[in-house]
Amino acid sequence: MSISINDLNSMHIDVLKEIGNIGAGNAATALAKMLNKRIDMEVPKVKILEFKDVNEILGGAEILVVGILLRITGDLSGYIMFILEYNAAHLLVNILMGKPSSDLNEFSELEASALKEIGNILAGSYISALSSLTNLKISPSVPDMAVDMAGAILSVPAIEFGKVGDTVLYIETEFSEGSAKVIGDFFLIPNVESYDVLLKALGVIN
Repeated sequence: MSISINDLNSMHIDVLKEIGNIGAGNAATALAKMLNKRIDMEVPKVKILEFKDVNEILGGAEILVVGILLRITGDLSGYIMFILEYNAAHLLVNILMGKPSSDLNEFSELEASALKEIGNILAGSYISALSSLTNLKISPSVPDMAVDMAGAILSVPAIEFGKVGDTVLYIETEFSEGSAKVIGDFFLIPNVESYDVLLKALGVIN
């Protein structure tokens, strides 16, 4: 029998939060190496959400965001999405490129490539945390990036919902470099069977 959002008790959620903590720590370390700067990280907020509530978390379907989407395969399958509000994505790229934080021009090809790489690093950090806690083999695809309204970005995994579940693991991650703060929203959207596989691997269900 599949696990739904209503079946997850506080112990399950604590274990999933630990994945968020480890993944965010890995991500901060990896970003610091990439940027060659000290990156501080707040303790991430971790929640289990119904997919229909994701728009609200992001600030509404009309908000302009940068979305980085990866498909995951292996022992778990589904999607990973990393979403940044448009100005936050610019701030992250400007830190990386050493540009003024006020520069909000359209992303160049180089900047878009850098954002995809950041998304790749962050997704890889969470996948490593998942793999190390579960001994599951999980592989991410090459990331796709889109700049659009949140509702349009979310329609991509929504179209696939015949194959994935109706709940997501949501991790709000706040990184800072000096006075510059960037908040990114990370979503793990496993298919229905993958919640069972994940929780069994963590030993929280038989």
